[in-house]
Amino acid sequence: IGSDGRLYAVNPENGYFGVVPGTSYKSNPNAMKSIQRNTLYTNVAETDDGDVWWEGKDGAPPAHAIDWRGNDWTPDSKDKAAHPNSRFAVPMTNNPVLDPHVEDGKGVPISAVIFGGRRGDTMPLVFQARDWAHGVYVGATMGSETTAAATGAVGQVRRDPMAMLPFCGYNMGRYFKHWLTIGPRLKNPPLIFHVNWFRKSADGKYLWPGFGDNMRVLKWMIDRVEGRGGAEETPVGYVPRPEDLDLAEMEGVPPETLQELLSVKPDEWEKELDGQQKFFETLKPDMPQELIAQHDKVAERFGS
Repeated sequence: IGSDGRLYAVNPENGYFGVVPGTSYKSNPNAMKSIQRNTLYTNVAETDDGDVWWEGKDGAPPAHAIDWRGNDWTPDSKDKAAHPNSRFAVPMTNNPVLDPHVEDGKGVPISAVIFGGRRGDTMPLVFQARDWAHGVYVGATMGSETTAAATGAVGQVRRDPMAMLPFCGYNMGRYFKHWLTIGPRLKNPPLIFHVNWFRKSADGKYLWPGFGDNMRVLKWMIDRVEGRGGAEETPVGYVPRPEDLDLAEMEGVPPETLQELLSVKPDEWEKELDGQQKFFETLKPDMPQELIAQHDKVAERFGS
């Protein structure tokens, strides 16, 4: 916490890793520029000239490649050349838009904290927590549907509070308490947001294009931080209205799709709140009462 009462942070990591299928100069040009050198790839395909390839990469597929299993692959093959969860790992110094203050030991002021989960329903595209304590609750109840990266059944909601469950070196309940004690010490606490790029339609198709279009959501967050962005108050927090998002030149997201992306459905949240309560039970006796109270307040706002 700085002398100005703001939260400051440094990035202890040396680079980035990401899922590579679908990454292209159209979807994520800076990522493509970053992974042109000094990059590790896992479970991608290897072309005959020693290059790497994955579904969604720019240009035509190679006539022949060795797939991620080590088998011969052609465009006529039934299986994908790259694993759906194949990755890249790259040093951050490759990033062409790296902030010049990234190595500043004093850190940089934090204006927003963004949590996120992979959910096919329930969670709107983005929402803002009502205050710091509510934001800690939002992070504490984070969950994602299991994917190819996880073991077990695909599509089940797995709780991963603040994406820290595999990394936290002590009891999660006490970790939450640490977050809760920080808020009152801040004169200007960061706003807390939750994003969900993975909401699906009834037929299982993703509603939001993602990649570069995610900047439209980030712009709304910046607008909120700077006090000029609009929003609608819902039981789960502040959700942008369609007119609050910059949708200029956006393709493939008609108004009815955007309404679905931003919707908060009581029936889905009844199930969600039940799942959160069961998760909290697993963290007793160290589960902070403040977060249980936040859960109950959300339920009350839904009228349940």
